Amino acid sequence: MKPHEDWLIKAEHDLLSSKKLFAGDDPILDTAVYHTQQCAEKSLKAYLAYYGKPVIRTHDLNELVNQCADIDPDFGVLHDLVDELNPYSTLFRYPGDLLIPEYSDVEIAIEFAAKVMSFVTEKIKKHD
Repeated sequence: MKPHEDWLIKAEHDLLSSKKLFAGDDPILDTAVYHTQQCAEKSLKAYLAYYGKPVIRTHDLNELVNQCADIDPDFGVLHDLVDELNPYSTLFRYPGDLLIPEYSDVEIAIEFAAKVMSFVTEKIKKHD
């Protein structure tokens, strides 16, 4: 399996995890929203890996979008989506002022993560 495919599998697993944690009568919202950020991060890293670019150790989705936009300027359209997802890498992972996100925020985050992953996979498919 190619490195970018490994990243996409991990991204898909994060998206599926977020959906499962969100579903049901007893959702685990803080962990669900964390996995949405991880899905977007790994999707963007898949694109970089596809082009043989170094996959840097960062959780900053805007930085990753900028790196992808250096390859394909279309990636700039993702900034609004990743601006919403970016804080979820740490915001609810540790005790602090906010322990649990709003249900509606998690719902939106899942939608945005899915859009980022879909955007990346479509770009890769078009190039193959």
